[in-house]
Amino acid sequence: MTARTSDEWRGWQGWRGWRAAAQHALYAPGGFYRRAEGPAGHFRTSVHASPLFAGAVARLLCRVDEALGRPGTLDFVDMAAGRGELTSGVLAALPAEVAARTRAYAVEIAERPAGLDHRIEWRAAPPEGTAGLLFANEWLDNVPVEVAEVDAAGVVRLVMVRQDGTERLGEPVTGASARWLERWWPLPGEEGLRAEIGLPRDEAWAGAVATLRRGLAVAVDYAHTAGARPPFGTLMGFREGRETTPVPDGSCDITAHVALDACALPGGRVLPQREALHALDVTGARPPLTLASTDPAAYVRALTSAGEAAELTAPGGLGDFGWLVQPVGITDPFQA
Repeated sequence: MTARTSDEWRGWQGWRGWRAAAQHALYAPGGFYRRAEGPAGHFRTSVHASPLFAGAVARLLCRVDEALGRPGTLDFVDMAAGRGELTSGVLAALPAEVAARTRAYAVEIAERPAGLDHRIEWRAAPPEGTAGLLFANEWLDNVPVEVAEVDAAGVVRLVMVRQDGTERLGEPVTGASARWLERWWPLPGEEGLRAEIGLPRDEAWAGAVATLRRGLAVAVDYAHTAGARPPFGTLMGFREGRETTPVPDGSCDITAHVALDACALPGGRVLPQREALHALDVTGARPPLTLASTDPAAYVRALTSAGEAAELTAPGGLGDFGWLVQPVGITDPFQA
């Protein structure tokens, strides 16, 4: 972990809503996502779990390529690219002919990592007018949102927080935020019930999809849908691989699960990661035992691959992630 000096990190005093507090803690100079160790130093995503994930995304990009009629230039946009692990993995997994036509973009606020594949363009925002696949793995959960809580009188109020994580209730939720809650996450008048107001994520997703001229946009995140919202919200922190109390001081990741059904634009749909990966030939099937006697090395490789696939699709784990699939001017490749 890299220590921060007072020049690298400028804190704040007093009370803020969780959206402003998390924005500062995660993305301000010296904040969590600007650290040298990157997200992989604190938590493990599907990208880090196995190269099978990048291989599946590469196969999806090939399906989008077919739907687009094999254009001269095929775009791949990796939102919240971390240190470019997924972008690099996808380029490596593509057939040579497709890779030669692929223009790859890694979108991330941190500085470009040393030694990254020269074919990858590093950007702070997605390019406009692309044709191909925009893929956002665990991006929306780190788009900061306000937290709301029901008070003793049954009024839904904003939750305010200090830099040390101390909370108190603020003003009642009004306007567009109140309308979002009423539509997507209505809170009964029971004291202590909480929700995250996902409107900024809806807007962020709509903005990302709007950069795509034709192709497919996919958002992958821990998610919940209407009828199964968690009664006390999902705000949490992660530090060095472990869940911790969310404290907006830059020392930990601050995240909350995503209401992907609210983010979906017309024509979009949500499916579980296990279903999406099965459709992309990641099944977790064990190799036949006969292979162990005819080619032991191949059997060990296949067994390792099966174990990694099982982790990516496991119920109660990575398999429970949601995939929001949003076609733009093409047929849904998962239904074609």
